[in-house]
Amino acid sequence: MSTIDSSVMLLTVGDEATGRRLPFHGSRPGARLARVPAALAAVPAVRLPSRPGRTDLDPVLDEQRPGRVVVSGTDAVLAAVLVRLLRRELLGAVEVAFVPTTRRSAAAAAWGLPRDRAAAAALALDGTASPVPLIRDDAGGVLVGRGEVRNLRGEAYCDNTLVVRGSVRRLLAAPGPQGVSSLAGRGVRAATGRALQIGCVGARVVVNGVEHPREVPRWTWYRHTEDWLLVRP
Repeated sequence: MSTIDSSVMLLTVGDEATGRRLPFHGSRPGARLARVPAALAAVPAVRLPSRPGRTDLDPVLDEQRPGRVVVSGTDAVLAAVLVRLLRRELLGAVEVAFVPTTRRSAAAAAWGLPRDRAAAAALALDGTASPVPLIRDDAGGVLVGRGEVRNLRGEAYCDNTLVVRGSVRRLLAAPGPQGVSSLAGRGVRAATGRALQIGCVGARVVVNGVEHPREVPRWTWYRHTEDWLLVRP
């Protein structure tokens, strides 16, 4: 984009130490926020808390009505934005670009996005969005980067493929253009399909770097009926 499209909105994580954020009606250029790549300096920006939810994101969607949101943050922040787009039935209306705050972003790896923030910011402005699978879970979240089931004792199937039977230290899952995958590991078979279903004797689950608060006896990641619009190479 030679000039900044007026429908583009930058969503960036605020100062975690203070919890400060800009209200939706107080958006300002990204240049006035810390650690924003130069390419995004002129994009209207809203600063969010580290765990944004409905009250943080819905006002932005209502008032700004962005055609594209640029999410600068962690995998968990990207997932939080997608949950709100899902709930508001905006998956097909709002394009999403991601500028990870760490080179270790599993979401960037899963979707082939630049790890370098300057390159990711340039792609966020000039790239084209295309539909990609939205992977949901049965706890109300979405998987954008890496899912992990720790100390799994039980069975797991990816569609009709048995990927785990018995005890494994961990099962790793990732989204991708073909759906959801179990990643090859000790005692875990690699497979890709529409759903990854796990039954177990109490296991810990970590999604996008955030641990689920309780042990679970079962867990499912599955492809939603509607895709989301990701800006990618």
